[in-house]
Amino acid sequence: MRETLDEERRQARAIYRALTKRYPDVKCELDFKTPFQLLVATVLSAQCTDKRVNQVTPILFKRYGTPKKMAGAAQLELEEIIHPLGFFRTKSANIKALSERLVTEYGSDVPAELDELVTLPGVGRKTANVVLGHAFGIPGITVDTHFGRLSRRFGWSESEDPVLVEREVGELIPEKEWTNLSQRMIWHGRRICHSRKPACGACPLATLCPSYGIGEMDKIKALQLVKGDEDFR
Repeated sequence: MRETLDEERRQARAIYRALTKRYPDVKCELDFKTPFQLLVATVLSAQCTDKRVNQVTPILFKRYGTPKKMAGAAQLELEEIIHPLGFFRTKSANIKALSERLVTEYGSDVPAELDELVTLPGVGRKTANVVLGHAFGIPGITVDTHFGRLSRRFGWSESEDPVLVEREVGELIPEKEWTNLSQRMIWHGRRICHSRKPACGACPLATLCPSYGIGEMDKIKALQLVKGDEDFR
């Protein structure tokens, strides 16, 4: 049984303060200049690292940096450019189709509404919340694999359903912090709280996390598991 909401909020916000101290200057790790570029980059990042996406998008956006140009691109050429990212046929079809929708239905603008974003090809709630938060400054919770895993380890949610996780965590953390919370959770999951062997002995949340002890406890060995920012750029 979940504890009272007030106690859950107190514990969750203590963890969030520790995350904020550890990662004070978080930002989206995908490179972009416009909402459209962020939308495309986020679609491309499915089952792929942000670092690899950032290696491909400069070439892609130099040729097709607007919805109109992307909509008019030959799909075979798109496939060739994004081939290193995996699932290149599906991804190329999605970014071309969503660009066509943006041109025909939104005047080449990216809509700043979740309900509209999720109707675009290849765009789910996770992608939509990334775009809303980082391109438009609209708070949103991005439940990727890292966020979901940490939410369960922190005791914030027991669910594997991203929509339910989003709703339950949203009750614990103030809405204005949702975008930064998402980014800090993702950073912590990538750098310290790994899926197979978290670096518990080097974790700044050691005194707060109810799952402390499930990973490597030896401090020296744990430090060797910690990844730096350079690993993602």
